[in-house]
Amino acid sequence: MRLFVRGDVDGLFGLALDNLIMLLVLSGLCRYVLGFPDELLLGHILPGAAVSLLVGNLYYSWQALRLARTEGRDDVCALPYGLNAVTVFAFVFLVMLPAKLAAQAAGAADPARVAWQAGLLACFSCGVIEVLACFVADWMRRATPRAALLSTLAGLALAFIALGFLFRAYAHPVVGLSTLAVVLLGYFGRVRFRGGLPVGLVAVALGTALAWGTGLAPTGAAPPMPALHLPLPVLADLLAGIRGDFLLTYFAVIVPMGLIIVVGSMQNLESAEAAGDRYDTRSSLAVNGIGSIAAAVFGSCFPTTLYIGHPGWKAMGARAGYSALSGIVVALLCLTGTLSVFTYLVPVEAGMAILLWIGIVMTSQAFQATPRHHAPAVVIGILPGLATWGAMMAKSGLHAAGVGTAGGLAFSPDLIGKFLQSDVYIGGAFALEQGVVFTAMILAATTVAVIERQFLRAALWCLIAAALSVTGLMHGYRYGFADTELALQPGWNWVIGYALMAAVFGSARWLTRPDDSAHT
Repeated sequence: MRLFVRGDVDGLFGLALDNLIMLLVLSGLCRYVLGFPDELLLGHILPGAAVSLLVGNLYYSWQALRLARTEGRDDVCALPYGLNAVTVFAFVFLVMLPAKLAAQAAGAADPARVAWQAGLLACFSCGVIEVLACFVADWMRRATPRAALLSTLAGLALAFIALGFLFRAYAHPVVGLSTLAVVLLGYFGRVRFRGGLPVGLVAVALGTALAWGTGLAPTGAAPPMPALHLPLPVLADLLAGIRGDFLLTYFAVIVPMGLIIVVGSMQNLESAEAAGDRYDTRSSLAVNGIGSIAAAVFGSCFPTTLYIGHPGWKAMGARAGYSALSGIVVALLCLTGTLSVFTYLVPVEAGMAILLWIGIVMTSQAFQATPRHHAPAVVIGILPGLATWGAMMAKSGLHAAGVGTAGGLAFSPDLIGKFLQSDVYIGGAFALEQGVVFTAMILAATTVAVIERQFLRAALWCLIAAALSVTGLMHGYRYGFADTELALQPGWNWVIGYALMAAVFGSARWLTRPDDSAHT
């Protein structure tokens, strides 16, 4: 298999654009929420992110070439890799912002630096958790049904990729629908554009031209002049962040985030295997964790992880080169200060149809790569992701109405009753949002076990859910001023509920008898 093929250009546009979006999001959060100066953002955080992206993308590109040589194939697609949206928001609002506010209250000379050091600790710790977990992750993959792993990804892809970019496409239909037509024609219609032009290039070029022609671009002021920012180790600040009070304070955020990354990576490896590319679990997760550790060492407070979307990149013809190209291109944009220049010239809307397509392919794979009779389990596994998306939409609506904003009311249990007036059980959505990856996987795995009449296994999955609910890793939440937050405390109602489920399944062997006639 060659290092670069035509499909790698399409893959580059999709993966690089996804990472660029996250870099823009975290840059805005660092500037306007945390108040980080450009010296910190441009001089340390973005160069540190560049190092982690290079470490992972170059390795996974090489890994794909090695697998192709070993199996004598030319259709191996590298694992996609990049910044994680969930941890970006969690680290900003649940680690760094509280650390900054506490430092301000204590009269610290530089609260922003204290917040950054707390972020370095969280990023480094997540990397360590991933490295340690790589020794048991393969066993966990074998013990978990494919429907459970893939449906969890499908729910998140459907909710946070497909729906989000579908909204954006219809908000700007001239750009969104025209580029969507190009993507559907090229990928689902299985045709090639004359002249050998890659589908992604045609979509982005058309979207960029229409965005500038309709006034959608440019947005904001002209970007500053590029400047070189080489990555330098920040060991002193990392060591300053590894403090007992930080570890105790943010343990409730760091450990769940680390576990979520590990489980998500397992699911992505299963997704790649379902698409025909079986990668070694231990080395894949180890490098994933090393990338996050490297990010912290060089100044980034945001971990990197394996991305969802491997089947989509593979279906568009991407192989090994798209991963290496994405890492190099995005790293250069971070290191040279040209990230803002690129996004000024090429708006997100120009490539959103590609990401929408990725979400569609991920959801489709959950049904296509699992046994047909496991389809109900796939549907159940998708639902928690959609519930999480609904909870976030509800919170965004509350923020738009002034709740949880400066001068407005704080989030409180009173919200439950107000939503109930419209027959919306928002408390259930808030509970599903916390630990959504675990919930989706366990519910789908339980359903697979029931379908296969492995009732004791179904009971065991419910007991695992009860145990996670005792710790608060699932469903436990509390009200902050502007959000519901993870609370590592027992959620006894859910513990009892899962225990009763386990009792029902555990007693099914004696209380029921097989009856296929009712379902034929």
